Amino acid sequence: MPSQEFKAYHAHLYYSDHDGLSEAQQVAHEAAERFHVRVGRFHEKKVGPHPMWSVQISFSSAILGDIMPWLIQNRGGLDVLLHPLSGDELWDHTQGACWLGKSHTLDIRQFLPKI
Repeated sequence: MPSQEFKAYHAHLYYSDHDGLSEAQQVAHEAAERFHVRVGRFHEKKVGPHPMWSVQISFSSAILGDIMPWLIQNRGGLDVLLHPLSGDELWDHTQGACWLGKSHTLDIRQFLPKI
C-alpha cells in the first residue's frame, strides 16, 4: 500500500449512451465552473480499465473535501469511480477506489505485471 500523501485524484463519470453523455457533459461543465478541475475527453468507447464510456475529472487533494460532497449530490444518474493518484495504478483502481452509485468491474489486466 502506498504510504505517501495523495496529491491528486481522478473522478471518472460513467455513462452508456448519448443521454448519459449529455448528463456527464453537464456535470463535468458544472464541476469545472465551481472547482479548479481539469476535464478530460468524453469517450464514447471503453478506455483503459473502464468498462463503460467515461470522462475523467482530475483535481488536487486540496479540493477533495469540497468536490466529493458536490459529486454525491450532483452526479444525477451517473456512476462515479473516485481514486487517488499514488503512483501505483493497480492499488489506486482497486484498494484506493471508492464508488458513488453502482460499482463496476474494472479490467485491471494492464496494471498487472507482465509474465
